[in-house]
Order: sequence, then structure tokens, then C-alpha cells
Amino acid sequence: MRGPDAYPTVSGVAAAARVLSARHPDLVRMRLAGESRTGRPLWLLSVGHGRRHALVVGGAHADEQAGGATVLWLAEQAVADRHRLAGADLTWDFLLCLDPDGTVLNETGPAGPRPPAVHFRHTYHPAAADRPGRPERTAPGGELPETYALLALVDELRPFVRCSLHGTDVGGAWVRLTGDVPGLAEPFGKYAAELDIPVQAGTYDALFWECAGPGVYVVPEPFAGGPERDPQKQPQPRQLDARRHPQRPGGVTALVEVPMWATRRVADPTPHPDPALAVRATAARLRKDGAALAATLERARPLLVAPGPADAGTALLLGGVEQAAAGFEPLADAYDALAADLPVPLTLAHVAGLDIAARRLPLRAAGMLLRLLDEQPLDDCDPAAEPARLRARLERRLDAGARELVGTADARWVPVYEQVELQARTVLATVDRLL
Repeated sequence: MRGPDAYPTVSGVAAAARVLSARHPDLVRMRLAGESRTGRPLWLLSVGHGRRHALVVGGAHADEQAGGATVLWLAEQAVADRHRLAGADLTWDFLLCLDPDGTVLNETGPAGPRPPAVHFRHTYHPAAADRPGRPERTAPGGELPETYALLALVDELRPFVRCSLHGTDVGGAWVRLTGDVPGLAEPFGKYAAELDIPVQAGTYDALFWECAGPGVYVVPEPFAGGPERDPQKQPQPRQLDARRHPQRPGGVTALVEVPMWATRRVADPTPHPDPALAVRATAARLRKDGAALAATLERARPLLVAPGPADAGTALLLGGVEQAAAGFEPLADAYDALAADLPVPLTLAHVAGLDIAARRLPLRAAGMLLRLLDEQPLDDCDPAAEPARLRARLERRLDAGARELVGTADARWVPVYEQVELQARTVLATVDRLL
């Protein structure tokens, strides 16, 4: 499949889905599944009339934009394969975008290929409390409206599989499962090889998990049992909670990750000659970069106008920056703790994944802080004034850091249509093996 090398917008995906439902009213239906915090619609597109439901969630994370095109690819494929759909007693249900408020904030930059610094300059990575689909972070009944809508869909549809579409800025492709999907690693690896996209080994999101095959990781059992060691996501071990993956008993959730920039360094299984030293060096750089960003945020605070009730986007950006700034030091401590007590030998792929994660966190924060400064009524005429100095410092730091991230990883841009093809074919393979 080859298409435009650009991510579709939230409104563009909804418009295309509406056209598809109008062209095939006997098979395709589109309805409102809920609303976002700011009142944006959460659209559900359903294809087929079978009793077995496969739920696919796009836009689960605001800065992972391939999913919108993937749901359209899968919906059109389901229409084209209507006879097989009926024979399998299957209905495909596509939640077009779980987080439209956040995804729209990532639409300010180029829709397709862009220099790495431009990507981070326009990114929005939400604070944990602002990410839909994470009911374990709130008391029952206190979920975000987007999370509540997703949970309601799961209760209504009782899907036997839920596929959540994700992405990473720099890295490789991989799949995270809440249960075994026999034989998935073989087609997943084949599709990735055909598209020349590396399969990520030892990903930072599942650093010590068991593999069901190259690039396919299964969430440890039991869900409410032992701690998950995850230094990129949490500075302390966290308890796994089945509510993170809302589904009916016996169902499986598959998170399919594809990269924007691909690097073979995350696929190298060679043992690292001195992983403890490498991880400590990564922690030291993260601590230094994080301290510099946190100091810049404190200098910028007097220049930032507090967001009002109508400034939802500004509030989301500020929350993202503040959480990032507060997390640099604990995260560096977690890296140091990992270096002092390695539970398994780390490979070059493990260390590359940890290094990429540590490099990009300050870049995301710098980009969001620049966006906040852009929104303020500042006088930039005097280059010696504080606002202009802060902006110039952040721009230099972001440009140098982004070039270093992609250059150190020797990463290349993956065309959007290839990101989408790998994601869509992996979803199809997952559903086929569970039917």
C-alpha cells in the first residue's frame, strides 16, 4: 500500500469515515460514542453485523498520529472483504480517535516528513492525568470522559480483542499483548522486514518482560501481582492493573507500536560490553539536561499568563511541561538504580532504547515550553530581553538535541504509509489468529 506521506487530521479521519459509511450504508455505520473534555466528538465506525467484535482504538496517545490513517485502512479493507467478514461472524469497531483534544495539539506542525527539531517544536505529550484510557490513575467514577466512553464501549461490545494503535518518535516496531496470540511474531517480523522497519528488542516499555517472539511482549501475570520494572515510564515499580486494558474476561489487548524514525540500534541483540557504565552515563546526561530545562521553566513562569477556563490547550501544554520537569531527577535516580542492580544482562538494543528515551524527554519538554512562550503576548523586539533570551536558548537546545538524538541513533524517516501498513497488517494478523 502506498499513499500520501502525511498524517491525516482528526477532522479528516472523521470526514473520510463518514464518506465510507454513506457509500456502504448496508455494512458501515458511524455513531457518537461520547465527547472529549472540550466537547469534541468521539466517533465509532462499525463495519459488519457479526456477533464477535474486534475493537480498534486510534489516537490513544496524542503524539502518536499514525493510528488515524490505520483505522481508515482497516475499515476499507473490511468493506472490501465483506464476504469473509460475514463468514467469520465478525464486526470491526473503530474508535477513530480516543484523545482528539490532545491529537489536535499535535497538528500544528508538518503532517509528513519534518526535521527532528521541527517535530519536537510542535509536539504535545500529555501529563499522565491527562491521558485517556488509564482508569487505574483515577478513583472509580472519576475517569476522564474519554476513558469513560472507552470503558462503556468495552462493556457494550464485549470485544474478544482490542487493538490500540501507538507509535514512537525514534526506535523500532513492537507489539505488547495482555495474553498470548499464538504465532503472531512470525507474520509481524515478516511484515516489518518487507518494509525495512527494525523490530525492537528489549524495548524500554517492557525491559524485562518475556518475549513471545522477536518484538512481541506479553504483560507479566498476574495483573495485580509483582512490580513491573519500567525505568522509562515510572521512577518506582508500579503494580499492574487489569483496568489498564479494559476488556471482557478471556479477551486480549494488543498495543501495536510503529516508529516515525527507525533505527537498527534497537534491534541489536549483542550483549553490551559495559551496560552499567552506559546506563549511569545516560542517567548523568538526563540529570544535566533535565536540570537545565527545569531551571528554564522557572525563569519562564513569570512570563506565562495562567490559562483560563477557555484555554484548554494551554493548560494541557503546561501540565505536560510541569510533569516532565518534575520527573527528570526521579527518572535519573531510577536509571542509576538499574545500573547498580541489573536483573538481566543488557544488550546493545536495551541500552539504545534507554538512551533514546532519556534523550527525547527533555526535547518534548523544551518544545512544549516554546509553544507556551509563543502563546504569550511578549515583546521580542529586544534580543537582550528575557523572553527573547529564553526562546533563543530553548531553540538552540532543542535543535542540537534533536539532531544528536537522530544522528546518534542513525535513524531514518519511515514514510507514513509504511508506518500505517505495518500497523494495519499486524492488527489483521492478530485478529486472524484469535478468530
